[in-house]
Amino acid sequence: MMARMGDGGAAPGGDLTTSMPSAPSTSGSGMTEVDRDGHDGFDELYRREYAPMLRVAHLLVDSDALAEEAVHDAFAKVYERWRRLDRPGAYLRTCVVNRCRDVQRRRRLERSRPSEVAPVTADLGADEVADALARLPMRQRAALVLRYYEDLSEADIAEALGVRPGTVKSLLSRGLDQLREVIEP
Repeated sequence: MMARMGDGGAAPGGDLTTSMPSAPSTSGSGMTEVDRDGHDGFDELYRREYAPMLRVAHLLVDSDALAEEAVHDAFAKVYERWRRLDRPGAYLRTCVVNRCRDVQRRRRLERSRPSEVAPVTADLGADEVADALARLPMRQRAALVLRYYEDLSEADIAEALGVRPGTVKSLLSRGLDQLREVIEP
């Protein structure tokens, strides 16, 4: 049975590469370290899914640094629960989306508080689609990114977002309508 995603993540400033298992080494028993720890296959998941998950996270949070942090936190969650997961790829995707939601919540909270010094952003870009996506509500943005960038089915998107498939259809429809208004004036 697949473990449920909880809120939170790795320790701030934590780097997943330091917590990833190194190349398997053989012990006196003939078993590799990775086999003994029960994390066989995690390295392959990391190699296969890191770039796609980074792209999804970047489209959801519109920041390279925050996207990388969200993906690293998600991989850390998957690593912790590796032996209990039936579908680690699906769980990873859910973790990335949830972590991006957390980032967006924190951003809204920071914007609602008056600040003495305006933060400087290094992620300025003129990508019209990414700018249009950034204007959408988080759930619509997540649904569109998972559908059109990750090519997921409505059922997979519903699982990743924790909503019903009918809600996914609605989110996709409304999100596309808003994108059309922005991109095609």
